[in-house]
Amino acid sequence: GVWMAGDSKKRAKAALKANESREKARRDGGLLGALYKFTRPHTIRGTILASCACVTRVTLMSIRTQSFIEWSLLRTAALGLIALLCGNAYIVGINQIYDVDIDKVNKPFLPVASGDISPSFAWLLVAGSGIGGLSLVYAFFPPLIKQLYTFGMLLGTVYTVPPFRWKNNALLAMLNIACVRGLLLNVGLHHASSHALSLPLTWPPQVIFISMFMTIFAIVIAICKDMPDTKGDIEFNVSTLPATIGVDKTAQLAVFTLFVNYMLGISFGIWAKGVNSLFMICSHGALALWLLTFSSKLKSDSVPSIKLFYRNIWKLFYTEYLLFPFI
Repeated sequence: GVWMAGDSKKRAKAALKANESREKARRDGGLLGALYKFTRPHTIRGTILASCACVTRVTLMSIRTQSFIEWSLLRTAALGLIALLCGNAYIVGINQIYDVDIDKVNKPFLPVASGDISPSFAWLLVAGSGIGGLSLVYAFFPPLIKQLYTFGMLLGTVYTVPPFRWKNNALLAMLNIACVRGLLLNVGLHHASSHALSLPLTWPPQVIFISMFMTIFAIVIAICKDMPDTKGDIEFNVSTLPATIGVDKTAQLAVFTLFVNYMLGISFGIWAKGVNSLFMICSHGALALWLLTFSSKLKSDSVPSIKLFYRNIWKLFYTEYLLFPFI
């Protein structure tokens, strides 16, 4: 009887949060606002910046050899960006569908958890995004891009969907996100841009660097993303790193990993040939300093402080792509 009463209180509290979130969503833009939240805007921004940065980098490389811009690249880049955004929406959408109960505790503002988007409509959005992205890639891009994109979609599926649910295993979740957001995205963008400009596929040091750097960075994001969600993860037996070792130790691991990543960036600037050494050293040194500054203010018992820390990690992620064309 006591257990059932406690369980009822939890459900009532979760329902209250969902209702409050639903009312706020209606005030914040109705269906359009709900669709915006459904796409998880912070991941969309990362995808757009990565696409623009990689296309800009390859375009600058092409100007050195052929002294003019191949404007057909813009069409290919636009189609590629749409395909990537579709893939992004598919992955984050299917995650919201299967994690709806957990999100009612951890993220009641998300549209499926709050009820602003019904499960059937969410499935329609996910199916449309998946089919649309795959159709664009298979219609307009070379075989390697088709394979990379399909593999990325597969990884996004097994991350969430039973019986796989890689997200329930901290190591598998980390490897999954690092592969999709780090390796596949950057290698695929470089190859697609080079192909669109009819350039031979080469691997300049800048591309090797961004692929390595962002793969490690994606591991950091995988480490940090569940820091604000420990309450719901523990309640639903999801073995994320923060739920297992605590927020403090998770943050320390993330900061250490990212700081080492920046030191590798500085070392790359010192030793690699053909890069803007001074710019790489100064910019990555400054970002490492900012990392240490904002991480020192983290209060592990405060959800707003944890969320601010995570937002700043994403700001560092965005900044790296803003720097990429100039390194």
